[in-house]
Amino acid sequence: MTKKASDLYSKFLLIWFGQFISIIGTGLTIFSLGIYVYQQTNTASSFVFILMCAFLPPTLLKPYGGILADRQDRRLMMVLGDMGATIGLLFIFYMMITGNIELWHIYIGIAISSAFSAFQEPAYKALITDLVPEHQYAKASGLMQLASSAQYLISPFLAGILLSLIDIEFVFLIDISTLIIASSIVIWVRNKLGKAAQNKPDHNLVADLKEGIQEFSRNKGVVTLVLTTTIVLFFVGLLQSLFIPMMMNLATVKTVGITQSLCASGILVGSLFIGLFATKHSNVTILSIALFLSGIFFANLGLSTNIVFITLAGAMFFATLPFINTSIEVLIRNNIDNNKQGRVWSIISMITYLGSIIAFSVAGYLADNIFSPLLRTNELLAESIGHIVGVGEGRGIALMFIISGFMISMTALLIWENQKIKRLRDIESQAHTIIN
Repeated sequence: MTKKASDLYSKFLLIWFGQFISIIGTGLTIFSLGIYVYQQTNTASSFVFILMCAFLPPTLLKPYGGILADRQDRRLMMVLGDMGATIGLLFIFYMMITGNIELWHIYIGIAISSAFSAFQEPAYKALITDLVPEHQYAKASGLMQLASSAQYLISPFLAGILLSLIDIEFVFLIDISTLIIASSIVIWVRNKLGKAAQNKPDHNLVADLKEGIQEFSRNKGVVTLVLTTTIVLFFVGLLQSLFIPMMMNLATVKTVGITQSLCASGILVGSLFIGLFATKHSNVTILSIALFLSGIFFANLGLSTNIVFITLAGAMFFATLPFINTSIEVLIRNNIDNNKQGRVWSIISMITYLGSIIAFSVAGYLADNIFSPLLRTNELLAESIGHIVGVGEGRGIALMFIISGFMISMTALLIWENQKIKRLRDIESQAHTIIN
């Protein structure tokens, strides 16, 4: 690595560190507000709407953020995104300290903050090509994935401890501080390196989008795989939105935070295994097996009220996710024209995110109005299924997890038998033969 390349990479590491602590701060806010709202309302619907406000705005705005990231100074876009996110946090903070806070204030504040991430995130991801030598792309991407997972690995643990020591208002100040630190680092790097050249290609955006849709829809196996992934993400979205409401009926806030972090640590275990032990098995085979096992572990989350058992089941579930994600990514990359993958991946991202968005839309209603009433004392399922999952608040969510896990395992069997997806395996095998 040349001296200039080494200097650029060191600048990337500084920016990465700033984003790392910023992501932790964001995770602190999301977890803390979710707990606060659930304690105030005792309904899953109110909690889930926090996630809806956090995910929906960036999902809708991300295509525009990607265009700006390609045409404007990416470092400036990151600063605007991070500093813009403080607006929503400051609004919630002000309403809380004045004693006038209402639920809709929280939802609006979260929506405003998350909307700015649609402009910050694409610029941050694209910054790799600006600052990192090509042979360091994989390493830089790995660091970015590690940072993004901090929201689930570190934030719940810290938030659970912090909320037992300080008021929630101070958590917002911590998050705002991390955003300011991250922005300051980017500003410093920008001043050191100078203003980046703006790229304003003359491409027809509508034509590019149309070509990407045509490339995506051309391969029926890829379409089937993506739609299947969307269905799986629907059930994972139910877990993401209802795990904390279920756990709040079993443990303290501190224990819930620690449990969620320990569960998410399974991601590190699975990723480490993939990195250390390469496999020659077909990615369709790995995907099917990992998906089947993930369904079993998912279902086990609802079978017990024992915190240790739930933690182990959650960690095993998250450990399967790197195998699932890697297999899907490799299968798609091997079956899509490399020159069109950027456009195709943006389309795939929007489609698959619909699964999570739909889950967030219905999870609260299903939990509060359908499943939870069925498993209250003396209600319809209390004397039957209640003997398996338990009776009382939160056990309706447990039943939802059991059903969701079963559905994911069934989906794995469908992938194994699907002829269109099998053809992806055939193309993959041909590619390996040519390489070898």
